[in-house]
Amino acid sequence: MTDHTTDTPIIKVNDLKFYYPGDARALHGIDLEVQEKQVTALIGPSGCGKSTMLRCFNRMNDLIDGCRVEGEVLIEGESIYAPSTDVIELRRQVGMVFQKSNPFPKSIFENVIYGLRIAGETDRNLLAERVESSLRAAALWDEVKDRLNESALGLSGGQMQRLCIARAIAVNPKVILMDEPCSALDPKSTARVEETIKELRRDYTIVIVTHNMQQASRVSDYTAFLFEGNLIEYGQTEQLFVRPQHKQTEDYITGRFG
Repeated sequence: MTDHTTDTPIIKVNDLKFYYPGDARALHGIDLEVQEKQVTALIGPSGCGKSTMLRCFNRMNDLIDGCRVEGEVLIEGESIYAPSTDVIELRRQVGMVFQKSNPFPKSIFENVIYGLRIAGETDRNLLAERVESSLRAAALWDEVKDRLNESALGLSGGQMQRLCIARAIAVNPKVILMDEPCSALDPKSTARVEETIKELRRDYTIVIVTHNMQQASRVSDYTAFLFEGNLIEYGQTEQLFVRPQHKQTEDYITGRFG
């Protein structure tokens, strides 16, 4: 998809282990490097640890009582699990788009600038500029530019999901995490979101969890295959799909299990 010669990792995962309450281990010593301004897909059967790993990158798992993390996650060389980490700032730098679009019951305009408002931004010109640039980046501007003061809840499912992408990028993050962002969408909306992802990777690092193998092959530069909490294989998407190194990977991507 792109020239990989200048890749530099923005996220480094070293021996990451994750335990749910009661010591149920969800991740078994994962090592991974996520390349900057590339799309990395996490694939694998349900319950393999994809979403758990994704949520380790912005500490969303902290919201579950009794969870435990071992190992380290570095973003631009900084340990995000260090005691000094400002988790609110981390989540501004590492945005999240969820499986089910979750616009707020506010206007389209207010949805996009929600994060900026929380950060105390009041400059009306800046807010208006950021709304337009974020909606353009999310391929939604032309559809909603005359409806910015209408409720976001009046949008279609696919538009809502692109609005959530616009909201994530309005605060200018470095990384955008997407947890099965198209699983609730029809094929046409899915295609729009996939096009948006391809455009966004010029400016952002994207990590996407998907159960859809074709989607992973279409939108990602790198793919990581997880199985039962282990990272089985990781590499450039084209290579992993055409010449997988492990029989388990081959069996999964050819549909023998999963």
